[in-house]
Amino acid sequence: QVQLVESGGGSVQAGGSLRLSCAASGGRSIAYVMAWFRQAPGQEREFVGAMARDDSTYYVDSVKGRFTISRDNAKDTVNLQMNSLIPEDTAVYYCAARGGYIIGTRRDNYEFWGQGTQVTVSS
Repeated sequence: QVQLVESGGGSVQAGGSLRLSCAASGGRSIAYVMAWFRQAPGQEREFVGAMARDDSTYYVDSVKGRFTISRDNAKDTVNLQMNSLIPEDTAVYYCAARGGYIIGTRRDNYEFWGQGTQVTVSS
């Protein structure tokens, strides 16, 4: 039932920051596990991080300490703050959602997907 729309992508220099947003409609994001995935050219879509209903989070090691997921309940939006960006972060970033309580790290764990937003990090 939930529809997801990502925004906030763009081009930045290495070391810079971007803040991505995932707006949910047709349902409240708090009722879902919300995740971020990314897909670089020629690569498979990979898990980045996720937030569960209790606001607990889990991140892949390559972004831990640099990326932070948060909720804005008033806007029913989930954000991905990306700091200290490196060229390897270049990818299309996708917001995903699943019913349930447990964070999954696989693409097929998630039922609902946004359209993606491009992030490009130049050296």
